[in-house]
Amino acid sequence: MHMIRKFMVGGLLGFGLQQVQALPVPVEHSQPNSLYGDKVLSAFYEWNEKIPQHPGLLLRIEPLDEGIRLAESQEQYRILFSSTNGLDSRSTTLVSGSLFIPKGQAPEGGWPLLVWGHGTVGLADQCAPSWSGRVYRNAYYLNQWLKQGYAIVEPDYQGLGVGGPHLLINIPQLSFNILDSARAALKANPKIANKIIIAGQSQGGAAAFGAASYSEKYAPDLNIKGTIATGVIYKPKQSKQATLNIANRQIPNPALAYQILGFHVLQQYDPSLKTTDVFTEKAAALVEHSRSQCVGQIFSDVAFEQLSFADALLEYPSEKYLTLQRTFEQQFSQYPTLKIKHPVFIGTGVEDKTPDARNQMALVKDACAQGTAVQAHLYHGRGHSEAVPRSLPDALNFARQALNDEAIPNLCSIDFN
Repeated sequence: MHMIRKFMVGGLLGFGLQQVQALPVPVEHSQPNSLYGDKVLSAFYEWNEKIPQHPGLLLRIEPLDEGIRLAESQEQYRILFSSTNGLDSRSTTLVSGSLFIPKGQAPEGGWPLLVWGHGTVGLADQCAPSWSGRVYRNAYYLNQWLKQGYAIVEPDYQGLGVGGPHLLINIPQLSFNILDSARAALKANPKIANKIIIAGQSQGGAAAFGAASYSEKYAPDLNIKGTIATGVIYKPKQSKQATLNIANRQIPNPALAYQILGFHVLQQYDPSLKTTDVFTEKAAALVEHSRSQCVGQIFSDVAFEQLSFADALLEYPSEKYLTLQRTFEQQFSQYPTLKIKHPVFIGTGVEDKTPDARNQMALVKDACAQGTAVQAHLYHGRGHSEAVPRSLPDALNFARQALNDEAIPNLCSIDFN
């Protein structure tokens, strides 16, 4: 099993950025590592040959298991493809994913392709959507796109499914995986057209916007017509505002799961980082147990223990932890550009706290200022998860207009109040 030991941004709770030295490339490992939540899922995810040096190559394909298929798909597959490693942005790695073909006959020219960036599922291999499936909200959302005649490809992201560490909010990694999954999908079925809509939510929102920001230089071969991002993660370089808005640190909050995942990401890079560098004794056992768990299980365990941020986190985490966070944020959490050549849809639940809706609105303003045509939508009374189904009618209309090269209303002047 090929396992690349490298790394990414440190947690959703950000600290002020400062100049820090670049992190060295960690050593590779050839065996599953429990620190990563590695687990051999099936022979499909193992690759004992040399990884091709060209990203976006389809390496393996097989029918998707019955229990995780989408009802509106005529054909559905598990895929394995090559992609650029998100840490050095040079070497290639392996990424798995899912491919869905809509029912009926392909239109003239082929089906348009939706590239879907899923939200945070966890860090362990077993959390990969191509292996464990997806939550009902995402299944409903993707089924609606299939009914509209879109083929769909969904990368698992580096380190999910295939062994090695998953890098969470590493913008290069997410972006490369999205773009290379589109390349692999075009190779998998000649009836898929090179007319692409990128979409994603939360971590996948960062993946979608990141892919758009990398696309012109990294993947000029892809005909990307538009990008759709909901719950998109964004932290301006000089902002002191945390990505995660914690209204009350004293009450139990399942969103602590994101802090736990961010810690595991940092510890995968530097195993000398200890649970006691960040967490209280009350939370330590749960943190250790969560290493191989998926995000829903961690949410459930945090709720069971009734943990709040105040009683789970040390008031003063270690300097090692803070330094790792700052380093990862500086290296891996920024988009290379906010000037996107194609139109971008950004949907935000006003009540979103993970990530903070104000940061999402800052992205709209900053991207507009750079000349990107942004169609921004605010959904009052909706939070992080609810923005996905609520935005669907608007997103479908945006995609239709983008595919047909119609004029798309630019809502950069939206009233954010």
